[in-house]
Amino acid sequence: MHNLDTLLVGLRAAGEHSRLRILSLCARGELSVSELVQILGQSQPRVSRHLKLMVDAGLLERLPEGTQVYFRLSDSTPASRIAHALVSLIPESDASLNRDFSRLQQVRDTRAQKAQDYFQNVADSWNSIRAMHVAAEQLEQTLSDIVGDDFDGDLVDIGTGTGRILEMFASRINRGVGIDMSSGMLAVARSNLERTDMKHIHVRKGDMYQLPQDDGSFDLAILHMVLHYSDNPGEVIQEASRVLRPNGRLIVVDFATHTEEYMRSDYQHHRLGFADAEIRQSFIHAGLDALLDPRQLIGDPLTVKFWLGQKSSKLVSLQGHRKAATN
Repeated sequence: MHNLDTLLVGLRAAGEHSRLRILSLCARGELSVSELVQILGQSQPRVSRHLKLMVDAGLLERLPEGTQVYFRLSDSTPASRIAHALVSLIPESDASLNRDFSRLQQVRDTRAQKAQDYFQNVADSWNSIRAMHVAAEQLEQTLSDIVGDDFDGDLVDIGTGTGRILEMFASRINRGVGIDMSSGMLAVARSNLERTDMKHIHVRKGDMYQLPQDDGSFDLAILHMVLHYSDNPGEVIQEASRVLRPNGRLIVVDFATHTEEYMRSDYQHHRLGFADAEIRQSFIHAGLDALLDPRQLIGDPLTVKFWLGQKSSKLVSLQGHRKAATN
């Protein structure tokens, strides 16, 4: 659609009191239909109808997550700017909005409690594994040094877990997306990120073999302690490369090869670490140039390594040429 048509469709979709309230709420985080029903005090069919109109107009983004569906203010459609502009014009002094925000906090408190209950069940295994390698602070500092203080692009954190990587780089990135297959871990990440109140970061459900993002969407992808859960690490790296822009970087943080066989049965690790040559070969197949020698942090008995690759601009140009030739 032309810009004027997009504007008119967006304004019509938002031009109702309840829909403006929904826009304002979804600008503050991802919300499900049931949560919006609870906040707005309206029927489920009515709320669903409002949501459909605004999704169709491109004002909201629909994020399926198992049997649940979340909605957030769009940042990837022609109507995104309209949505953000409308939200900025909504007076926060409005009495109905203040009631909405109060109920929104109740929803977040309930989420936080559920997330805490879930994480409590997995905390023991997380702590046991952490005790076998270097301290989290040391690992995070090394990762931060590799990313660099001057980074200001878009980040995808594949296998985001608690969302800690997104939190770490929130102040350096334009946009951050965390991907995870576990609804429980997404609940933990969502609860953690809501405390930061940073609207340029969100999480969504997705498979590391089939990321729900378009080609060339990000400047940096991170696989932090994720690859050892994969049966086919090369495919995961190739998929991460797909969503990188030309000269975008991939950082793989994982264990060096080890012999702790019980980690397969006790912690469901599919791979007992990785050799430099294997990661390097996977980078080549994925169109990534290996940068620098991998850094390592030696723990007992596990060593953590950091492999850095960069999307080859030559490969991107070649792929674009091939696509043009087939059209």
